Amino acid sequence: MEEKIRLAVFGQKRLSREGGIEIVVKELCTRMAQNGCDVTCYNRAGHHVSGAEYDKTIEYDGIRQKVVPTIEKKGLAAVSSSFFAALCSAFGRYDVVHIHAEGPAFFCWIPKLFGKRVICTIHGLDWAREKWKFGVGSKFIRQGEKNAVKYADEIIVLSKGVQKYFMETYGRETHFIPNGVNRPEVREAKLITDHFGLEKDSYILFLGRLVPEKGIRYLVEAFKNVKTDKKLVIAGGSSDTDSFMEELKELAKGDDRILFTGFVQGAMLDELYSNAYIYTLPSDLEGMPLSLLEAMSYGNCCLVSDIPECAEVVEDKALIFKKSNIEDLQKKLQEACNHPEMVIRMKNQAADFICEKYNWDKVVKETMKLYRK
Repeated sequence: MEEKIRLAVFGQKRLSREGGIEIVVKELCTRMAQNGCDVTCYNRAGHHVSGAEYDKTIEYDGIRQKVVPTIEKKGLAAVSSSFFAALCSAFGRYDVVHIHAEGPAFFCWIPKLFGKRVICTIHGLDWAREKWKFGVGSKFIRQGEKNAVKYADEIIVLSKGVQKYFMETYGRETHFIPNGVNRPEVREAKLITDHFGLEKDSYILFLGRLVPEKGIRYLVEAFKNVKTDKKLVIAGGSSDTDSFMEELKELAKGDDRILFTGFVQGAMLDELYSNAYIYTLPSDLEGMPLSLLEAMSYGNCCLVSDIPECAEVVEDKALIFKKSNIEDLQKKLQEACNHPEMVIRMKNQAADFICEKYNWDKVVKETMKLYRK
């Protein structure tokens, strides 16, 4: 019988749906615990999006949760919590320390110094994100990338593009292990009808963090010129970018078809995915877009930008427009609205395709191989 792996994980905010990293950590760690790992997640201090009752949760689905000291100031929360998580994992009785994202990887040398096996998952080239593009944040994240190259025993990447980048930039081998997706329960429109007046196929959906690199500006501008009575539903929280949220609302002014729901989860999230006419992800930058996997798993016709991270996922099973091109996005949105038969064809093949291609149990199996290597 294989020995139980004692695993420490950090880089996520909490075990929640606040972002892609949080969803990945939650999916992986619950399965790791079921597979006999002794899992401890080091989480940031702060309020859990699911409600105050989750703030003090010590155990979740067999995962031990520990909150580390966090300086609750923009730009310092991630750095401070990652530093303390690295210290705790270095001094704790762990065999493997798994670090998620380039910023937290800055501290990967600390557990390595104490003889731990260190795995880093690069969820995307975070230094290229708009909020980190300039100044100290960008330098810190780039150094995190370099530290991962230098000190991590293994590096996991979620896209072929990032794998190529690491080989060309650093000559460093990485492991391509993309995210998985669960086959969900498709729900009728009830909550979304009561709260927002939405019916099945009455809206185009964007669901994700409201940050500039997701291309939501283009989406709003393109949609305003689309001739349709369908609504555009923009669902998601602002993730430290409240000024961007205000900018989007200003841009959407005068078009009452555009609806902002705020952060959604649970049954409301399921219903939004289940009843959309199409789902769109107009991103300029992605690691591996979990929301796209989820949207397809609900049987959605998807319209995505032609960045490799989206195109690799959808292959020929979705509609694609030229990145950052408002005119092309408008044209593709109009075509989708004008041709429901094309949308139905895409919907019919989406769920089986994506659920067979991306499987969480496979992801766990491949990741655990690296833990034991």
